[in-house]
Amino acid sequence: MSSIKQNINLDEVEIRVLPKGEKNAFGQNLAAPIEAFFVKYREQLIWLHLAFFLFFMVLLILPLYLPDPAEDATPLSDFTSFSNYVMWGLWFPLVFLSVIFSGRSWCGIFCPMGAASEWANNIGFKKEIPAWIKWSGTPILSFILVTIWGQTIGVRDHAESLAIVFGSTMLVAIIIGLFYGRKKRAWCRHMCPIGLLLGVFSRLGAVQFAPKRKQKVTKRWTEKTACPTMIELNSKDESRHCIECFRCVNPKAKGGLFLKFRRPGQEVEDIANNNPNIAETWFFFLSTGLALGGFLWLVLPEYQMMRNYLGEWFIEYELYSLLESGPSWVMVVFPERREVFYWLDFIAIVSFMLGFMLLIGFILFSTTLMAAWISKKVDGPMPGSKNIRQRFIELSYQYAPVAMVSLILGLGAKLFELLTFTGITEHQIALLKILIFFLSIVWSLWLCFQILKQQVSNHGYLQYWAMLPGGLGSLAVGAAWWTAIGL
Repeated sequence: MSSIKQNINLDEVEIRVLPKGEKNAFGQNLAAPIEAFFVKYREQLIWLHLAFFLFFMVLLILPLYLPDPAEDATPLSDFTSFSNYVMWGLWFPLVFLSVIFSGRSWCGIFCPMGAASEWANNIGFKKEIPAWIKWSGTPILSFILVTIWGQTIGVRDHAESLAIVFGSTMLVAIIIGLFYGRKKRAWCRHMCPIGLLLGVFSRLGAVQFAPKRKQKVTKRWTEKTACPTMIELNSKDESRHCIECFRCVNPKAKGGLFLKFRRPGQEVEDIANNNPNIAETWFFFLSTGLALGGFLWLVLPEYQMMRNYLGEWFIEYELYSLLESGPSWVMVVFPERREVFYWLDFIAIVSFMLGFMLLIGFILFSTTLMAAWISKKVDGPMPGSKNIRQRFIELSYQYAPVAMVSLILGLGAKLFELLTFTGITEHQIALLKILIFFLSIVWSLWLCFQILKQQVSNHGYLQYWAMLPGGLGSLAVGAAWWTAIGL
């Protein structure tokens, strides 16, 4: 019987119905057995979700009952240090990098937060998802709020802060699932700050779930679907909201979706046909600057100058209450560790991060607008030619590699600390960071070139002028990150 079952599974892979021209697609021989494996075991993913939920609970809760690590403690000698490194040195940056190779596989296969939200939804009130949750700006605000909150509360340095931020986020995810949606993941689709990051950058990834019989796009969101993130499956044309749960995949059916591999960046190269939207544009601009601000306030003397100026101004106007500490769930208050923030620090950190976010956002906005104007100028008044707004939105996606590397360097910098255990010097690590950022700029320029090929018709070298502003924008971000490089 076991051999018969095995033959049936192989036959299911062989008779899978693909769209015309897809049978010889890139990596299809690899995609078919991977698809068959996850289809066979997708009902068992619940146990994987549970295992990761328990693992994360141990990482968050156990350090709260352990003594503070010694000054010479390492992830190999102290559990609190181990927990901190797993979260910020491995999980956070590596999940970002994983989207290049496997898309949002973390969300559908491993993530305990999304799974907990869905479990709550199964027993919840199943109310209609309100407009304020479905608003395209909601996940951007969620990302900004959680990122700033993590900085003011010291989430990368204190186990208590890590438990507060992740525990609160988990609680909100469960509450959203308990109240809204009908056997769906409203949290994953509309509110998760990590989901937004992984979703946007999954457009660069090598994995795609595509319709076997694609229909014309009439809508992209519907609750009348097998998809937990409410994708209209028959007209699916983008990767952002797909969490790769394999529920839409049936190898024997003529309809539904199938797994395929593609060249990394292919979706962005053809972004005009993959639902470019202004919300993602603003995310690229703002997240890059916010990540910069979240790192640079720790190292730039300009931050201390601003803080001192604010302190003098508060004293001058007798705002002494702002020179006191606030609640521990808002800011760092650990006097036993000689680290206490005052409202002055809270205001200074928030202002600095938001200021950098707006500054970098303005630079990238300006360079993209200039590129769109040049693209329109070169293309001329052709019949059916795209307007500057359309070109602007499409060209903003060129910054996806630079934005992703910025987040890894800024918010996941602990990843590089692991290399010191292998004997690599800090100078060599700095050179590695330069190489990674250089490659991200090259990739961004390549994406810009491919996008412009669709925007500009037969104008040869003139279209290259539209690449110049994007290159300058990427270099500006690189210059701002120079302090983080460590040379």
